[in-house]
Amino acid sequence: MSMQSAILPHAGARTLNADALHADARRETFGLLALLSPGLLLVFAVIIVPIGWLFWLSLFDETGSLSASNYARFFQQPSYIKTFLTTFKVAFAVTGACVVLGYPLAYMLSQLPRRAASICLILVILPFWTSVLVRTYAWLVILQRKGLINSWLIDLGVISQPLPLANNFAGVIIGMTHIMLPFLVLPLYASMKTIDIDCLRAGMNLGASPAATFRQIFFPLSLPGLASGVVIVFVLCLGFFVTPALMGGGKVIMWAMRIEQTTSLYSNWGAGAALGVVLLAVTLALLGLFQWLLGARATGVWSSR
Repeated sequence: MSMQSAILPHAGARTLNADALHADARRETFGLLALLSPGLLLVFAVIIVPIGWLFWLSLFDETGSLSASNYARFFQQPSYIKTFLTTFKVAFAVTGACVVLGYPLAYMLSQLPRRAASICLILVILPFWTSVLVRTYAWLVILQRKGLINSWLIDLGVISQPLPLANNFAGVIIGMTHIMLPFLVLPLYASMKTIDIDCLRAGMNLGASPAATFRQIFFPLSLPGLASGVVIVFVLCLGFFVTPALMGGGKVIMWAMRIEQTTSLYSNWGAGAALGVVLLAVTLALLGLFQWLLGARATGVWSSR
């Protein structure tokens, strides 16, 4: 009897402690929700509502009737498929050019002393201080038939006729690569600076050559930053408008330009909304594929922890 009387107060105390802990957990959860509610409302108002409205608008044809004709037009008209393929061709080409140019640049910056690296980073960020439109026009002046490059090459006797560097696919790639390059260099440089130098020294102490150390240690450790930069550049390229419109000379039509023509020229908002929904769906599918191929740790965009 005495043992039961001694156990009952302990059991009651444990029950009271558990209830108090649950109450504290509920209060903490409600407090976190209260702190997150302004951000969640902002995300809902800025992202969820416009995407929902875009999808709803895409379900109506020119007469205002509920129809799937806007999506059927994508498969019926070859010009839509051609524009779609051109968009992704440009995005892949620009992303590849940024990787080829940006990785050596980021590696060089990561190996420089702090003061020199800071000065070089200012030069990388400097184009952000200028409008995209101004930079595109500057490239148009440089690359056109009577631009600086063609004039210098003709004066030097390297070529006899101007090279077609503008108003074509090559001009679009050059202009967009210049604009997108900092978006790859900055996350890649940040990832490279976090690599512990002791890992490289350990590899060399074990007999690895500098090339083997870079290939087996440095490059794998820099993949999260590289993958993040690739995702940023690729997604931004899919919706780019100004540079392809100016540097393409009407010969390179991308998806954003098609949406602009559909809404402003033909005043068909339903068809334009359908184009936006298709681009969004394909982009999300590609990002999911990218995550599946490289994993959450490699991409640096999604976290599995």
